[in-house]
Amino acid sequence: MGRTGLFVGMVTLDLIYLAAQLPGSNQKVVASDYTVAAGGPATNAGVTFGYLGNQARLLGVVGTHPIAQLIRTDLERYKVGIFDLNPTTPEPPPVSSIIITQATGDRAVISLNAIKIQASTNQLPVDFECGVDIVLIDGHQMTVSYAIAKIAKDNNIPVVIDGGSWKPGFDQILPFVDYAICSANFFPPGCSTSEDVMAYLAAVGIPHIAITQGEEPLRYLSRSKTGQIPVPQINAVDTVGAGDVFHGAFCHYILEHSFTDALRAATVIASHSCQFFGTRRWMEHTTLNQ
Repeated sequence: MGRTGLFVGMVTLDLIYLAAQLPGSNQKVVASDYTVAAGGPATNAGVTFGYLGNQARLLGVVGTHPIAQLIRTDLERYKVGIFDLNPTTPEPPPVSSIIITQATGDRAVISLNAIKIQASTNQLPVDFECGVDIVLIDGHQMTVSYAIAKIAKDNNIPVVIDGGSWKPGFDQILPFVDYAICSANFFPPGCSTSEDVMAYLAAVGIPHIAITQGEEPLRYLSRSKTGQIPVPQINAVDTVGAGDVFHGAFCHYILEHSFTDALRAATVIASHSCQFFGTRRWMEHTTLNQ
């Protein structure tokens, strides 16, 4: 087994459908395929990290609702350990319904975020930092994430943030972050361009910053050095979870490689995943050279 990563954030159940088109108003559409899996940014990143030969631990809320058993079964299959922040809650975990357009691989998502299942620091596992090599935070458990990020920094454990979108509380966590991997939709207060975002994140002391732009080249800033990394051009079947896969792969590669090499390797993994339907089949059909 390789390194150990702690992935902090949202745990959902994803219902993913493949269809010729999105339904219109008052219309039913028959799917050509479907799949069910545990989801959420930190969850999918953890599954990817584990697939690449490491031990992934997921820190989030799962609870006792019947839906939670589907989540646990999926994560057990992929050998992802769970630190449940509220193991006795009967509330259902968030459920995401996702429709993939067959011709383009584009996705439409309706979901509920983790706002109703926020955990407190009283529920943190004891001595979680022992044996942890890297931490990823997706911003969906902000109070817990702040405590985790501070402890990680004190123990020289690198902290990665998945900046899918700006969330209140990120400003408290950013000073502890080593790697900010953001989407083109991540805009801190006062920012309207990618240049603004990089300047904002650099000003709070983050040494390594990257902004993904879908199929367009990834942009990065690493200790004042800027550049772009091209993304492999593929015929996308399904783009859902591609960013999560990227983050999980980045966490794997950054432990052994430079920032830019880790970004390049992660783009290959994420692009590869888009050639398969759902968030798991890319792993089931292909053995990658890691």
